[in-house]
Amino acid sequence: MPEYKTKEQKRKFYDSGSWKQMRKRIKQRDNYECQECKRRGRLTIDTNEYSESAKRKKIMLVVDHIKEVEDYPELALDEGNLQTLCVNCHNFKHGRYVDYSLWRKKPKWDDEWW
Repeated sequence: MPEYKTKEQKRKFYDSGSWKQMRKRIKQRDNYECQECKRRGRLTIDTNEYSESAKRKKIMLVVDHIKEVEDYPELALDEGNLQTLCVNCHNFKHGRYVDYSLWRKKPKWDDEWW
Protein backbone atom coordinates (compact mmCIF):
# COMPACT_ATOMS: atom_id res chain seq x y z
CA MET A 1 0.00 0.00 0.00
CA PRO A 2 1.39 3.42 -0.94
CA GLU A 3 2.11 6.01 1.72
CA TYR A 4 1.37 9.72 1.46
CA LYS A 5 3.50 11.15 4.25
CA THR A 6 5.98 13.35 2.39
CA LYS A 7 5.27 16.32 0.15
CA GLU A 8 6.69 14.46 -2.86
CA GLN A 9 4.49 11.41 -2.27
CA LYS A 10 1.39 13.60 -2.01
CA ARG A 11 2.33 15.60 -5.12
CA LYS A 12 2.80 12.38 -7.11
CA PHE A 13 -0.64 11.16 -5.98
CA TYR A 14 -2.44 14.45 -6.71
CA ASP A 15 -0.80 14.67 -10.16
CA SER A 16 -1.83 11.11 -11.08
CA GLY A 17 -4.43 10.38 -13.73
CA SER A 18 -6.45 8.20 -11.37
CA TRP A 19 -6.85 11.10 -8.89
CA LYS A 20 -7.81 13.55 -11.66
CA GLN A 21 -10.48 11.16 -12.96
CA MET A 22 -11.81 10.55 -9.45
CA ARG A 23 -11.87 14.27 -8.69
CA LYS A 24 -13.96 14.90 -11.82
CA ARG A 25 -16.34 12.06 -10.92
CA ILE A 26 -16.85 13.34 -7.34
CA LYS A 27 -17.58 16.89 -8.51
CA GLN A 28 -20.16 15.50 -10.94
CA ARG A 29 -21.67 13.30 -8.21
CA ASP A 30 -21.97 16.32 -5.89
CA ASN A 31 -23.52 18.42 -8.68
CA TYR A 32 -20.61 20.90 -8.56
CA GLU A 33 -21.81 22.21 -5.17
CA CYS A 34 -19.96 22.61 -1.86
CA GLN A 35 -21.35 19.94 0.44
CA GLU A 36 -20.53 21.82 3.66
CA CYS A 37 -22.28 24.97 2.46
CA LYS A 38 -25.21 22.79 1.43
CA ARG A 39 -25.42 21.32 4.96
CA ARG A 40 -25.58 24.89 6.31
CA GLY A 41 -28.33 25.95 3.91
CA ARG A 42 -26.10 27.94 1.55
CA LEU A 43 -25.20 27.36 -2.07
CA THR A 44 -21.65 27.63 -3.43
CA ILE A 45 -21.11 26.45 -6.99
CA ASP A 46 -18.32 26.47 -9.56
CA THR A 47 -18.48 29.77 -11.46
CA ASN A 48 -16.01 29.11 -14.31
CA GLU A 49 -14.46 32.56 -13.77
CA TYR A 50 -11.09 33.18 -15.39
CA SER A 51 -8.13 34.67 -13.53
CA GLU A 52 -6.05 36.95 -15.73
CA SER A 53 -3.17 37.07 -13.25
CA ALA A 54 -2.91 33.28 -12.96
CA LYS A 55 -3.84 32.68 -16.62
CA ARG A 56 -6.27 29.91 -15.68
CA LYS A 57 -9.75 29.25 -14.37
CA LYS A 58 -10.30 30.34 -10.76
CA ILE A 59 -10.49 27.38 -8.38
CA MET A 60 -13.80 27.57 -6.54
CA LEU A 61 -14.33 23.91 -5.60
CA VAL A 62 -11.93 21.21 -4.44
CA VAL A 63 -12.36 17.53 -3.69
CA ASP A 64 -11.56 16.84 -0.05
CA HIS A 65 -10.66 13.65 1.78
CA ILE A 66 -12.99 13.29 4.78
CA LYS A 67 -10.44 11.02 6.47
CA GLU A 68 -7.00 12.42 5.67
CA VAL A 69 -4.92 10.63 3.05
CA GLU A 70 -1.84 10.67 5.33
CA ASP A 71 -3.67 8.70 8.01
CA TYR A 72 -5.84 6.48 5.79
CA PRO A 73 -3.96 5.82 2.51
CA GLU A 74 -6.28 2.89 1.76
CA LEU A 75 -9.17 5.39 1.42
CA ALA A 76 -7.32 7.72 -0.97
CA LEU A 77 -9.55 6.81 -3.94
CA ASP A 78 -12.64 5.66 -2.03
CA GLU A 79 -15.71 7.60 -3.23
CA GLY A 80 -17.27 7.37 0.23
CA ASN A 81 -14.31 9.24 1.70
CA LEU A 82 -14.45 12.15 -0.76
CA GLN A 83 -16.58 15.29 -0.86
CA THR A 84 -16.70 18.50 -2.85
CA LEU A 85 -15.93 21.64 -0.82
CA CYS A 86 -15.52 25.30 -1.71
CA VAL A 87 -12.08 26.77 -1.07
CA ASN A 88 -13.32 28.67 2.01
CA CYS A 89 -14.82 25.58 3.69
CA HIS A 90 -11.75 23.52 2.80
CA ASN A 91 -9.40 26.11 4.31
CA PHE A 92 -11.56 26.37 7.43
CA LYS A 93 -11.53 22.57 7.83
CA HIS A 94 -7.74 22.52 7.72
CA GLY A 95 -7.26 25.48 10.05
CA ARG A 96 -6.26 27.94 7.35
CA TYR A 97 -9.18 30.29 7.95
CA VAL A 98 -8.32 33.90 8.71
CA ASP A 99 -10.83 36.24 10.34
CA TYR A 100 -9.98 39.50 8.59
CA SER A 101 -12.32 41.46 10.85
CA LEU A 102 -9.69 41.10 13.59
CA TRP A 103 -7.22 43.09 11.47
CA ARG A 104 -9.27 46.29 11.62
CA LYS A 105 -7.63 49.16 13.45
CA LYS A 106 -9.01 49.98 16.85
CA PRO A 107 -10.41 53.47 17.24
CA LYS A 108 -8.01 56.05 18.59
CA TRP A 109 -10.41 56.95 21.42
CA ASP A 110 -12.27 54.30 23.37
CA ASP A 111 -14.47 56.67 25.35
CA GLU A 112 -17.90 57.85 24.23
CA TRP A 113 -18.49 61.13 22.48
CA TRP A 114 -21.53 63.15 23.49
